[in-house]
Amino acid sequence: MSNILFDKDLIRRYDKAGPRYTSYPTAVQFTPEFDSAAYRAEAEASNAAGGPLSLYFHIPFCDTVCFYCGCNKVVTKNRSRAAPYLERVHREIAMQAALFDTAHRPVEQLHWGGGTPTFISHEEMRALMAATREHFRLLDDDTGEYSIEIDPREAHGETIAVLRELGFNRMSLGVQDFDPQVQKAVNRIQSEAETRYAIETAREVGFKSVSIDLIYGLPLQNVETFDRTLDKVLALDPDRLSVFNYAHLPELFKTQRQIRAEDLPSPDTKLAILSHCIDRLTDAGYVYIGMDHFAKPDDELAIAQANGTLYRNFQGYSTHAECDLVAMGVTAISMVGRSYAQNVKTLDEYAERIDAGELAVFRGVRLDDDDVLRREVISQLICHFTLDMPAIEDRFGIDFRDYFATELAELEPMQTDGLLRLSDTRIDVQPPGKLLIRNICMVFDKYLRQQKAQRFSKVI
Repeated sequence: MSNILFDKDLIRRYDKAGPRYTSYPTAVQFTPEFDSAAYRAEAEASNAAGGPLSLYFHIPFCDTVCFYCGCNKVVTKNRSRAAPYLERVHREIAMQAALFDTAHRPVEQLHWGGGTPTFISHEEMRALMAATREHFRLLDDDTGEYSIEIDPREAHGETIAVLRELGFNRMSLGVQDFDPQVQKAVNRIQSEAETRYAIETAREVGFKSVSIDLIYGLPLQNVETFDRTLDKVLALDPDRLSVFNYAHLPELFKTQRQIRAEDLPSPDTKLAILSHCIDRLTDAGYVYIGMDHFAKPDDELAIAQANGTLYRNFQGYSTHAECDLVAMGVTAISMVGRSYAQNVKTLDEYAERIDAGELAVFRGVRLDDDDVLRREVISQLICHFTLDMPAIEDRFGIDFRDYFATELAELEPMQTDGLLRLSDTRIDVQPPGKLLIRNICMVFDKYLRQQKAQRFSKVI
């Protein structure tokens, strides 16, 4: 039985652009006034509270470009380009670690993202992990959540065994779609055999969790072709699935200009694909976690949601809310104390900063009391589909109904539409509202209320 309800009319009515809330405030509010000095102060202050750390490394290189991609990336066939970048990441590791009480703050989470992390050589992988281990306290008993994004086309031979040897125990694989015509249209030719090899090898060498990424709304997709992809994906039996909405924004992302707009599925077809996908995955026993994510009932995400410890960060849903997130590499975003801090976005800028012995932070934001309160409200709703008003009142010393009088009034039409249920003490998102959780969260976004003209992807 699905814990979500697909209501096409409601989705059509509410399908507007909005943030994905991997942070609140969102990156739109980041400013240059929050610089490396401000970040340094936040980092050093965070040691008083203590707690474990989470590390993120951005490896931006890709061998080929996927036309749908909106990520920060460097497309090159020249593998040697990674070496000078990684040498600077090693130096950033040392600079970042110096800010934290690493002896008493173990690294419970670690993630390599991209780009394509498996673009780099085995020797470079070993060197990067060795540099990390030298400066931070990594866990050696396999209890940490150490994850990596894998391109199956880049994971031949001993790559996956090497990653396991280095301590990785979770991986996510980009698939997007197995249909040959769709793959050709988005310039990502990837065989089912390559994908199966990566997953089977990961399980053989002891990876604890494997996640597959899919995208709906790509050119030439329809329900029938996507159903065949789902057949193949479900046969691979992943622990988690992410089913992302393709946002066609060619004015923002140059590579998307290679996609012919006339090949994109119609809004009705796109909704039909999503509806069918939800039915297939829930019938197969996956739990809808929220946003784009599904997981098996015994997966850590599902367990964390059930016990109230799930949260969101820049990698999506996660399970260690108590960690300060230290992010390294170009464009990476840290979340330390009451702040977000983003690194510079280009290789040249990054090289200039690191070569000068400076942190690469170029903008960010320090959260005020209202930001922290609203972040908690949004986090509770987007992670757990429910909000306990008295718990928020006790934690933040407010009268919820007085503080959020405007927001509660704006939720009334959503209650009338069946998206949620309001009581004197709770907000409970109903099955039709779970797919539209971003709309519900947007009501509590002070900055969205103040600045209407912002560019975000459509909710569905």
